[in-house]
Amino acid sequence: MNLNGYLNYLRLLTKHIIKVLLFLLIMSVILKPQDDKDTVKNDTVFVMQKSAWGAVLRSAVAPGWGQIYNRSYWKAPIVWGIGAWLIYNWIQNNKNYKTFRNLFLQFPTKDPNDINLYQRNFYRDQRDLFAIYMGITYLLQLVDAYVDAHLLDFTMQENYLYGVPLLRFQFRF
Repeated sequence: MNLNGYLNYLRLLTKHIIKVLLFLLIMSVILKPQDDKDTVKNDTVFVMQKSAWGAVLRSAVAPGWGQIYNRSYWKAPIVWGIGAWLIYNWIQNNKNYKTFRNLFLQFPTKDPNDINLYQRNFYRDQRDLFAIYMGITYLLQLVDAYVDAHLLDFTMQENYLYGVPLLRFQFRF
């Protein structure tokens, strides 16, 4: 890309960033949170039932324990099942990798199209991918435990006439 094209790209990018920031500024002025006068005055202080970081620590020690702590019992077997499936596939790919690595070491060749070399590299890559998937799954179950603990006390009122949940937005013009 030449310098002129790069400068045009920067101008266009700057225009888009300004438009997005202007939109966010306008929306923050228009959308207003619920007023205190619309709610019932209460002298009590809200205290969360479950500790979000406690749920994260439990999930860090034993995956699924944070979901059980948050009373989301149905999520724990899902976490365990996905984890077991990923571990099984990692073990299988590692076993296949070692098999083809040993075959390649027994019969070394300089041919880049050697099937043992290809299979060894394939199973090594698959094993490494499953290790990454295990890490992502572990982090996601930690995030799920944290968010679930925060939303445990969240309640939604229902419009009994229509049977739909109420969402409170106010638009000011």
